[in-house]
Amino acid sequence: MTATDPDRTEAPDRTENPDRTEAITLGLHHASPEHLMAAMADNVVLEMGWGRLLFGQTFADPEVLAEALRQEGPGRRDICIYAREPHVLVAKAPAELFIDPSHTYRLRFADTEVAEPQASGFTVRPLRSIDDTHEMNRVYVRCGMVPARVDVLWDNHLHNESVDYLVAVRDDDGTVVGTVTGVDHRRLFNDPENGSSLWTLAVDPSTSLPGVGASLTRTLATIYKQRGRAYMDLSVAHDNTAAISLYEKLGFVRVPVMAVKRRNAINEPLFTHPPETVEDLNPYARIIADEAMRRGIFVEVLDAGAGEMRLSYGGRSVVTRESLSEFTSAVAMARCDDKRLTRRLVSQAGIKVPKGRLATFDEKDHEFLAEVGDVVVKPTRGEQGKGITVGVTTSEELDRALARAREEYPQVLIEQRIEGDDLRLVVIDGKVVAAAIRRPAEVIGTGHHTIRELIEAQSRRRAAATGGESRIPLDAVTESTVRAAGWELDDVLPEGKRLRVRRTANLHQGGTIHDVTAKVNPHLCEVAVKAAEAIGIPVTGIDLLVPDATGDEYVFIEANERPGLANHEPQPTAQAFIDYLFPGSTPVPQAWTPQEAPH
Repeated sequence: MTATDPDRTEAPDRTENPDRTEAITLGLHHASPEHLMAAMADNVVLEMGWGRLLFGQTFADPEVLAEALRQEGPGRRDICIYAREPHVLVAKAPAELFIDPSHTYRLRFADTEVAEPQASGFTVRPLRSIDDTHEMNRVYVRCGMVPARVDVLWDNHLHNESVDYLVAVRDDDGTVVGTVTGVDHRRLFNDPENGSSLWTLAVDPSTSLPGVGASLTRTLATIYKQRGRAYMDLSVAHDNTAAISLYEKLGFVRVPVMAVKRRNAINEPLFTHPPETVEDLNPYARIIADEAMRRGIFVEVLDAGAGEMRLSYGGRSVVTRESLSEFTSAVAMARCDDKRLTRRLVSQAGIKVPKGRLATFDEKDHEFLAEVGDVVVKPTRGEQGKGITVGVTTSEELDRALARAREEYPQVLIEQRIEGDDLRLVVIDGKVVAAAIRRPAEVIGTGHHTIRELIEAQSRRRAAATGGESRIPLDAVTESTVRAAGWELDDVLPEGKRLRVRRTANLHQGGTIHDVTAKVNPHLCEVAVKAAEAIGIPVTGIDLLVPDATGDEYVFIEANERPGLANHEPQPTAQAFIDYLFPGSTPVPQAWTPQEAPH
């Protein structure tokens, strides 16, 4: 029921308890509405797969409720909602329980007309197979949420009429891009208030489809209104202004309902404050800091803005700047930094590179363009896609691209453009630990928003999902890309129409990343490792252009000396990095994700 961003809400869990509370939970688990007793059930606990949901209004004795919360299992996230006197409940175990700093919002069906769900490019539907539950977990992990036990999700779907699961599925390829869970209080425990609640709303942050979260919310509300329920509740972090704004637009109003949780590692950010400097780290440094702290490695933040830290363990200290460490030599870093030198080194190692030349800013540059027909222009030094122009085909475009690149660095590289997908392979200590296809930013039309408005909305979503690291610039490059496709920024894009608004797939410019680790061709992994060895760099992101990640064709593009490990979750990039820095360290045996959102 908890929400941490406009397209996301979270929830609770359960453990095996032989007490009366658990027995009632199991008794209700397979109950149909007609089998429920006339009076409200007592001590109701609902297993959700990531934790238990404890309905406080069904507990007459706060000591029994406190004891039920104390029985939370390791790595679980239990939530007690609707406790009759939450302050009294916490007082029963003040060292273990706390009041969650969230607001509860309610959609009263009698007071609010539930708008028809609007879906463009996707469809909201119930679960159809157990594969959907795996996809739900993938979305949870992408959102930094606690994944659920698949067997519990599927068993609830099949047998528990009080739990409703919905997924949002892309119309073009069937990919699950969002999910929401609902609980029907009337069916669960014969709720005299005739209520319902929304939980674990999550939208894949890489999706470019607008309105997924709102559509999931409206669809669930429609289900409960049609069943005759009086309201639907959800919980949202008190400082999540974007989520609160969305829910208020949908007609939700705040109500005085509190949640109580147990003090555990997952909830720690809610009742304690980690060092402020650690909180200030960007996602690329924070994922490393969290993994280090999980292993008992001391983290000293030296420069939060730069992501620079000193990690200390067993008498050994290593300074890192995000995924760049002292173990990357200055020579290797200089080789990566100079794209022309990188090309030469990997080419000498037998790795295929596109035809190219160092710009001379004269007629010879134009002769090269005439020879190959389509080029990419980029400064020989730089990062985050700055100064790069893709798809240059005319002399006028070449002159503009050269000037743009020269603003970033005096030396400019011109390369033949090769069609294909941008494949990033993360190599750590001689092994590929993650592979992903990176795609340029795109928007999908709604039929009533301009392209400019769609870009701004998508940019806000990307920024929110990446801690401000990914945005779509509204600059000359974006404008020319849109114009080349036959549109202007102030045109209204037809509903369902997909439009690529950048040519480069760089994540800092709004690009999205799609994991292909499980299916990438082993030959491409061998190429990446070979390239890293040629450069002499232990941790790097090798970029290849490939027609198909499952095939063996490629051309080398460049190497990044500081790959963003957070972009490849749930692949264990941070774990592999810390393993490389501190081979003797061992993770604490807990199933929790420290960087997940508080609720």
